[in-house]
Amino acid sequence: MSKIAFVFSGQGVQKAGMGKDFYEQSEIAKHIFDEASERIGLDLRKLCFEENDLLDRTEYTQAALVTTCLAIARVVEENGLHADVTAGLSLGEYTAIAVSGGMTDMDAISTVKKRGKFMQEAVPQGEGAMSAILGMTAEQVESVITNMENVFVANYNCPNQTVITGKTEEVQSANEKLLSAGAKRAMLLNVSGPFHSPFLVDAGEKLRKVLADISFTKLKIPYVTNVTGKYITNIEETKELLTKQVASSVLWQQSVENMIADGVDTFVEIGVGKTLSGFIKKIDRNVKTYSISNWQEMKKVTDELGGRDKC
Repeated sequence: MSKIAFVFSGQGVQKAGMGKDFYEQSEIAKHIFDEASERIGLDLRKLCFEENDLLDRTEYTQAALVTTCLAIARVVEENGLHADVTAGLSLGEYTAIAVSGGMTDMDAISTVKKRGKFMQEAVPQGEGAMSAILGMTAEQVESVITNMENVFVANYNCPNQTVITGKTEEVQSANEKLLSAGAKRAMLLNVSGPFHSPFLVDAGEKLRKVLADISFTKLKIPYVTNVTGKYITNIEETKELLTKQVASSVLWQQSVENMIADGVDTFVEIGVGKTLSGFIKKIDRNVKTYSISNWQEMKKVTDELGGRDKC
């Protein structure tokens, strides 16, 4: 049976103006931005809609992206399109859990605001970096960095694209070694720390205390976790998985492969850009991918996939 997955991107895709057209044209999106701004004491409208110096700082990025993705997702649902399963890359997993019914939108946003702060504080600014390695298999990347003490695999994105993470100087050194070993490109990412590495274990433990106070609810549909790449149907597993997630590798390719094996043949990327759609097409060109980052795309996709006009 044909199934639809909603997928949500992680940190690095943020840009000024994201979500503004939804705020202006949808009451539900406006409500999410307004309520979230009040809940976390931060003007998310100004942060997301206007050019500023804060949007790329992890402490602010995470709440901004999750708010934007949730606002768009709720408009998509209001227009009649619903998922059979959800997944998100790193930060995007919080949006996936909320859309699957496991936590409220406001709890997701307030939690990632704290998550971003913990991750920002874990390693001093400039001392950690991440880099996308293109044109090598994950196994080839692993073989090159295996003896480097402070470099790790952060993300298994798709065939021939792996992200490494660690101390800045050593990531730069790893880039050079990987290029010499045959990588086509090694691109430093727009993030401010060595995320998904052992350097974030303490951030995860701080997050554990925050998650202990969050009320999780029974999932309406399953989501796929980054930590194992597998379906989660029991919400009781979520707190421990989210605690581990900040310091664990993101198994995105494995997540997508498991969804496809379960019958998912249509992926709808909700948020900013088309990064995940690109990954998914490289994993399996036979599936359909759609991206929704603006109002026009939302109308087109919901109309094509059976949505009904309610706005």
